[in-house]
Amino acid sequence: MKRALALLLGRGWSSLIPLAAFVAAVVGFVSLPVFTDRPLEIYDLFNLFEAYAQIGLITLGFGLVVIAGEFDLSIIGIFALSGVIAVQSGQHHPFLGVLLALVIGCVFGALQGLLIARFRIPSMPVTLATYIALLGLTRVIGHNQPSVSFENIDTTLWVQEPVLQVFSPRSLVVLGLFALTALVLGLTRWGRELRALGGDRKASRTSGIPVDRRLVALFAASSALAVVGGSLAAFNTGAAITDPGAAPLTLGAAGALIGGVALTGGRGSVVGIFAGTMSIVTLQQIFIVSGAEESFTDLTFGLVLLFFVAVNAPDARNGFVRLRARRRTSTSAAPKGRT
Repeated sequence: MKRALALLLGRGWSSLIPLAAFVAAVVGFVSLPVFTDRPLEIYDLFNLFEAYAQIGLITLGFGLVVIAGEFDLSIIGIFALSGVIAVQSGQHHPFLGVLLALVIGCVFGALQGLLIARFRIPSMPVTLATYIALLGLTRVIGHNQPSVSFENIDTTLWVQEPVLQVFSPRSLVVLGLFALTALVLGLTRWGRELRALGGDRKASRTSGIPVDRRLVALFAASSALAVVGGSLAAFNTGAAITDPGAAPLTLGAAGALIGGVALTGGRGSVVGIFAGTMSIVTLQQIFIVSGAEESFTDLTFGLVLLFFVAVNAPDARNGFVRLRARRRTSTSAAPKGRT
C-alpha cells in the first residue's frame, strides 16, 4: 500500500511542490472578487474545467514520456490530425470517427516508439520531425483549410452539456483517464518500471525490464491520449483546427514541469501532473477573468515556468540537501555551553 501511494503521489519534498502550486493558484482564483469587483459565477468553474480538458491529456501524455526519460513533441501533431480524422469520418457516427483516429494514432505511436527503442535514436529529433510531418499531413487531409467543420450539432451540444453545473462530458472523460492512469501506474509494476526507465536505462535492461516493449507501449499510449484530446476538442468547438500552434504543447509542458516531472527523467506522478495542469489552467483563468493583457500573461507564465524549472533542477535539489547536511553537521559539532 505504501509503495502504491508513493507511485501515485511521488516521493520526497519535491512531491509537495505541485500541490503547493495548485493550492496557491486556487487561493488566487477564489480571491479574484476582491480585486475585480466581480463575484465568481458557476460558469467560471465550468470554464476552468473546460480549459483543463483542452490541455489535460496533452500534459498527461507528455509527462509520462518525460518520466521515462524521453520526449514526445509529436503529440500536438497527433492532436491536430486526430481531430481532422474524427470530424471527417465521424460526421454521422462520431464514435467510429474517434475509433478510426485511435487506431491510426496508436499504430503511429507504436512505430515511432519502436524506431526510437530499437535503433537507440534520441526521441527529441525524431518526434520533432514527425511533429512537422504530421502537421503537413493534417493540412493535406484538411484540404489546406484552417479548419474542418463538424456538422453533427447534436454531438457538439452533448460534449458541451453541463454536468453538475461545473463539468461536461469532455472534462469528465479527461478526469476519468487521469484516474485510470494513476491507478494503473500505482497498482501495477508499470509505475516502477516507468521511473526506472528514466532513472537508469542501462540498469533497467540489466534488471530484466523489457525496455523496448515498454517504450513502444508508452509512445502508443501517449498518442492515444492525444487522439482522445484532439477528437473531443474538435467535437466541442464544432471544427477541427488543422494547425493548433505551439500553445497547447507549451502549456502542457509547463503543466508537467510544474507537476514535478523532471526533464532528466525518473521522477513524477500522475497526481502531480494533474496538480500542475490545474495550476496552469487556474492561472490562465485568473488572467482571463481579471482582463490582464496578453503580454503580461505571457511574461508571468514564463517567469512561473522558469521558477519551477530552477526548483526542480537536480543541482538545485542536491545543493539544498548538501546545505541542510552541513547545517546539521555544524550544529552537532558545535561545543556545548558551560552549565
